[in-house]
Amino acid sequence: MIDMRCAFAQPPPRGPAGLPQPDRCLVMGILNVTPDSFSDGGRYAETGQAVERGLRLAEEGADLVDVGGESTRPGAEPVPVEAELARVVPVVRELVRAEVAVSVDTMHAAVARAAIEAGACMVNDVSGGLADPAMAAVVAAAEVPYVAMHWRAPSREMDRHAVYGDVVGDVTSELLRRVEALTAAGIDPGRIIIDPGLGFAKRAAHDWELLTHLPALRATGFPVLVGASRKRFIGAALSDRAGIDSAPGDRDAATAAVSALAAAAGAFCVRVHDVRSSLHAVCVAAAWAGDRLPSESEIVVRSQCRKVLHESRQAPNPSASLR
Repeated sequence: MIDMRCAFAQPPPRGPAGLPQPDRCLVMGILNVTPDSFSDGGRYAETGQAVERGLRLAEEGADLVDVGGESTRPGAEPVPVEAELARVVPVVRELVRAEVAVSVDTMHAAVARAAIEAGACMVNDVSGGLADPAMAAVVAAAEVPYVAMHWRAPSREMDRHAVYGDVVGDVTSELLRRVEALTAAGIDPGRIIIDPGLGFAKRAAHDWELLTHLPALRATGFPVLVGASRKRFIGAALSDRAGIDSAPGDRDAATAAVSALAAAAGAFCVRVHDVRSSLHAVCVAAAWAGDRLPSESEIVVRSQCRKVLHESRQAPNPSASLR
C-alpha cells in the first residue's frame, strides 16, 4: 500500500519548559497594539480593544498570544520605549490575569522586563538581541523562553540588506552566531527558539527558499518559529492578472496553507493573525503525519481544533445512504 503521508513530515519538536506542549505545532496569535502595523494597525490600539482581541484569540485556540507595541513593517519608524511600555504592559497584565499564555514581541530590554514582571512567559525579539545589548541579560535573569529572529537592520532600512549568496546557509549561520552570543551572555540554549525572519531583509524568493528548506533550520537542533502570516511574499504569490498583490486581509487561507506545510516540515510554532484557520491546518498536518487521528480524550484536553477533527469523523457519511 502506498503511504500517502507527507514524505517530509516530522514529529513536532518539544519546546522550552514553561510553554504549552501539545503534540502538534504551536499556534501563536498576533496582537498588534499599534496604530501602524501593516495588516491591522489601529484596530487594537486601545487597551480595552486589545484585551478583548487577545481573549478572542485564546478562545479560538491560540496556544500563545504575542503582544507587540511597535510595528516592524518595512519602513516603520522606531517607537519610544515609554510609548511601547504604555501600549503593551496593561494588555499583558490583563490577559495574564485571564489565564492567557502571553509572549511579548519587543526588541527592547526594558519592555521585555516589564512584560515579564506583568506575567509574560516568553520574549519574542525580532532583532535576536542585536537592537538592545541589554536584552540577553534580562532574558537570562528571568529564565524565560526566547525567540531569536534573523535580523540585519531596522525596518526603515532592512530592504537594502536583502542580499545573499546562499540564503538558507547565510541565515542559518547568522542565527547560529546569534545563538552563540546569546548563550555566552547567559541565556540557557534550551530556552532558545530560532526564527528565519521571513520578510525581514528578504525578497519573496528568499522567503520561499527558506520555507522549502525548513528541515535545514531544524537540523540546528533548535525549535523553529515561522512567521509568514499575511506577508508580502504571500500577497505576491496571490497577485491577480494585472500583477497587483492581494490585500493583507485576503491572505489568511494561503497563510493557513503555509502553516500546514511548515508544521509538516517540523516547525515548532507558527505566528498568525487568523488563529482558527492555522490551528485547523496544523492539526490536519499532525493527523496526516501520524498513524492515527487523536483519541477523544486527547481531543477534549489538547485543543479545540482536535475537537473539530473528531466531530468531522463522527458526522454521518452522506455516501452511506447511496450504498
